[in-house]
Amino acid sequence: MVHLNLDLSPELNQILDELANKIGTSKSDVLRQAITLMQIMVIAKEETKKLGVPEANQLIPIGRTFRKYTSQCSH
Repeated sequence: MVHLNLDLSPELNQILDELANKIGTSKSDVLRQAITLMQIMVIAKEETKKLGVPEANQLIPIGRTFRKYTSQCSH
């Protein structure tokens, strides 16, 4: 595993703390998940696809089926 040193403003560090507490994980995990989401966005843009965030309880296409999105979806 690679270790990084990261300089953050106090405000950004506070946001990182809040996110980690909200989803019950470490700040490192929040950053890993953020990088994964950014990677998905970049790939989608390269493939000229669109990404969005559905409203709660909205049906979203996943493959050839539709699944209901709820705010309790796992991360």
